[in-house]
Parts: sequence; structure tokens; C-alpha cells
Amino acid sequence: MSTSQQPDPRDRPARLTVGVVGAGRVGPALAASLQLAGHRPVAVSGVSDASRRRAEDLLPGVPLVPPAEVLARSELVLLTVPDDALPGLVEGLAETGAVRPGQLLVHTSGRYGAKVLDPALRAGALPLALHPAMTFTGTPVDVQRLAGCSFGVTAPEELRLAAEALVIEMGGEPEWIAEEWRPLYHAALALGANHLVTLVAQSMELLREAGVAAPDRMLGPLLGAALDNALRSGDAALTGPVARGDAGTVAAHVTELRRHAPQTVAGYLAMARATADRALAHGLLKPELAEDLLGVLATGTDGAEGEAL
Repeated sequence: MSTSQQPDPRDRPARLTVGVVGAGRVGPALAASLQLAGHRPVAVSGVSDASRRRAEDLLPGVPLVPPAEVLARSELVLLTVPDDALPGLVEGLAETGAVRPGQLLVHTSGRYGAKVLDPALRAGALPLALHPAMTFTGTPVDVQRLAGCSFGVTAPEELRLAAEALVIEMGGEPEWIAEEWRPLYHAALALGANHLVTLVAQSMELLREAGVAAPDRMLGPLLGAALDNALRSGDAALTGPVARGDAGTVAAHVTELRRHAPQTVAGYLAMARATADRALAHGLLKPELAEDLLGVLATGTDGAEGEAL
């Protein structure tokens, strides 16, 4: 008989039965990725018709059951509900006895670390916070996008290897985030990704207003280059009229935006001020040009009844 010690399942999870509570855009995609790694999705819960369709598309044949039944069938449970619903869900599952000792309980919220799972931890569950830094569509393309995707990982130290192993099995790259830094980590991702969508959508609307037939085709190469330059060079990639100190051009922009798209003016001014601050701090915006520019940004006009300089 072999006397070799068996590996601790906390170090690398074995093949697991997987359940999903909350069939939004994230949960079914992660479960499908785990299925590709050899795990077995066995149950999913969803309320809306859209959730049920996503579950059927990404996890065909996996039964739709109530949340408590998902936990009863699963060794690994993905809690993929909105951030504000997560604490109440965890408390409810723990209070009703749905959580089993030794069960891996994973949430995908960027805002929370592992402590939000404390009620389940007291019931014997193994708590993991695995947040994919990716935007999801709710379609099979999401599974492909997980390849190389970074995950913000937070867990008790003794579960760190298990958490990282699951991320790697999904094709992701684990990035350890301390519990106390989770809100800032999530704010940083929202600032970049969520606001980017708003900016791009506004830009496309303005280009259509200006008569551009295919604004997406015009913006694609420009924004792709800007993003690549920013990721490579940071603030050194700043360009455009604000970074150059072209106060007249900026005033003309504001005038046109007030005329054609007044709802965009506040965002334009806020981003221009932030850009000017960073350009000044990094020596890109010359101080002698900054005064007029900052005056335009402070008033939102050139001081001549809204006419462009």
C-alpha cells in the first residue's frame, strides 16, 4: 500500500460538480469554462426569461432549479448576482441551512472580497472571491474572451492556491487583491471600462450628427491606437488640443457641443480638466498655454458669449 500523502484538495480542486446562482451574463460563461476544464455543471438558477435563455445557450441540458437546490447538488457554487444583492443572498442561504461544510462558494463581485461570504464560512463553506476583469455579453463569445483575462482573486490564505487554480483552469490570469483594496480595485476598472463605453457611444452619436456614415469604422483604428499607446506609455500618450494647450479649439468644441449635444458638455469639460491636470503634471502642457485653456474649462466658453476663439 502506498504511504504517499494525498494532495490537499484545497491546493488544487479535483473535478467538481458546479452550480450557478444567478444566470446573468457572467455565471453561465464561467460555468461553461469550467466545463471545458473537466468540471461538471449540474444546476443553475435564473429568474428572468433572458437568464433562462442564457443558461440554455451556454449550459444546454443543465436543469434550472431554485438557489437552494443548486447548492444541494453542487460542490462548487458560483454566486453571480448583482453586487447589492450578494450580502443578502449569502445570509439567506446560510440561515436556511443551504450551505454545506466543505462546499466551495465563489462570488464574482469586484466590489467585495471574501468577507462578504463570512455567513457561509461560519456554516463550513470555503469562501473565494474571483472577479473576472472582463465585460460580458451573455453569449458564447464570453467563454473565448476568458483566455488570458485577469481575475481579481481574494480568499483566505489557506485557499489561495485553490482559488488561483480555478482561475487558471478557466484560462484566466490570477491577480491577488487584498481584502481592503477590493473597492478601489473595482473603482479603477469601472472608471476605465464602463466610462469608456459611454465616451465611445457619445463620440459615435456626434459623428453621425456631423454626417459620418460609419462612425464605428472611423473610430476603430483611432481608438485602438489610443488605447494601445495609453497602455504602453501612460500619460506620455496624451495628445490633442487639451494636451497642446489649444484654448481656441477647445472653446470651439464646447460651443458646438452646447449647440448640438448639450448633454455631453459636462462630461467633455470634466475629462478635459482631468486631461489638462495630467498633461501639466507630466510636462506635456506648457504652463504659459495652460492659463487660457483652464479659463475656457472653468467657464465653459471663451468669454465672448459662447463664440469660438
